[in-house]
Amino acid sequence: MKKIVYTLLVLLGACLQGLAQQTPAPVQKEAITITGATAHIGDGTVIENATLVFENGKIIALGTNETPKGTVIDAMGKHLYPGFIAPNKSLGLIEVNAVRASNDQDEIGDLIPHVRSLIAYNAESKVVESMRPNGVLLAQITPQGGRISGTSSIVQFDAWNWEDAAIKEDDGIHLHWPNSFRRGRWWMGEERGFKPNDQYDEQLAEVEGFMQGASAYGKGTAKETNPAFEAMQGLYDGSQTLYLYADGEKEIIDGITMAKKVGVKKVVLVGGYHAYKVTDFLKQHSIPVLVQFTHNLPNFDYEDYDLPYKLPKLLSDAGLLVALQNGEASNFQTRNLPFYAGQVVAQGLDKEKALALITGNTAKILGIDNAYGTLAVGKSATLFLSEGDALDMRGNQLLYAFIDGRKLSLDTHQTQLWKRYMGKYEGK
Repeated sequence: MKKIVYTLLVLLGACLQGLAQQTPAPVQKEAITITGATAHIGDGTVIENATLVFENGKIIALGTNETPKGTVIDAMGKHLYPGFIAPNKSLGLIEVNAVRASNDQDEIGDLIPHVRSLIAYNAESKVVESMRPNGVLLAQITPQGGRISGTSSIVQFDAWNWEDAAIKEDDGIHLHWPNSFRRGRWWMGEERGFKPNDQYDEQLAEVEGFMQGASAYGKGTAKETNPAFEAMQGLYDGSQTLYLYADGEKEIIDGITMAKKVGVKKVVLVGGYHAYKVTDFLKQHSIPVLVQFTHNLPNFDYEDYDLPYKLPKLLSDAGLLVALQNGEASNFQTRNLPFYAGQVVAQGLDKEKALALITGNTAKILGIDNAYGTLAVGKSATLFLSEGDALDMRGNQLLYAFIDGRKLSLDTHQTQLWKRYMGKYEGK
């Protein structure tokens, strides 16, 4: 009997090991030098035949005549990039969409800024692990649902748990602005298509009232603690950012105007489908945009068929700080982030500026540019070496990847399946 039980435990352990993520990499123990690579800095510049040295998780030298130190990686003909950053994602909060028990991306309630996404983050998610072979090494973990969804945090993708993963906790509050139009409810006999939302003013007033209440709460001495209002205080002292989800001209203007009216210090527009129509307004208020991913169809029949593809370029050309996000897409599609940026190159944006849409610009918007987003002395050695152009799926073949100087395994459930079935078909 004991032998049977022992055998079952061994089998169970093997199964669980197969389901678990790779063991996080150990702390960097010796200096590593990458020589001969084309270094894409992430701020629009490139260094040919570059030498980059990092030690104790930090870049200590970068240039063309730097002295190698420690282990040397010959990267002649290869391409070096800062780790890509995916904002506005519920990665690690949901594993299988069809399995409710694995879905922890939203909570009951409409105005719930005190819900912290970070404490629900699963560092052992197989979906999270599958981001790394495409160079996506960081993300903003964002709750979904409700008018005010909760509080996001920024993590790196090589950790034992959420405490290890966090690089910036509770960075912002996420507000989904009401729409001034809605689709006709055909099942209630209404005509199809868009019609005015007769509850828009009421919904706007509810949001404004809540935010004014939170502002007043921070200025006074409340007799009782209000967790929702407590969670909002960073918006008024500048330590947190309000991520405003809005697409139409009216919604964008109304949302930003209201936020400024109630004293919010920092606002980032998320989505911004019609932001190109109000660029002067956005520049006036210094509003960055996390624009929707490019592989999409236009929302309206009268619009250019390629509007989603060229929207990041339109906003960049207007002088706005722009980054890419794919919040509405399934989590697994986040690994395509570099190819969304590559699509903007096809629309005429300079390739290095397109790279900044998922590196340097994103880091600035999320407030982590002091350590991440670009290759620079003193910053984190969160970077990867690619066989070719990482914005092109043909060249995005990672050879090495590092997070804070730790060498990552690029083996995942997806790569294991690829090897398995390539072996099957190549053997025929």
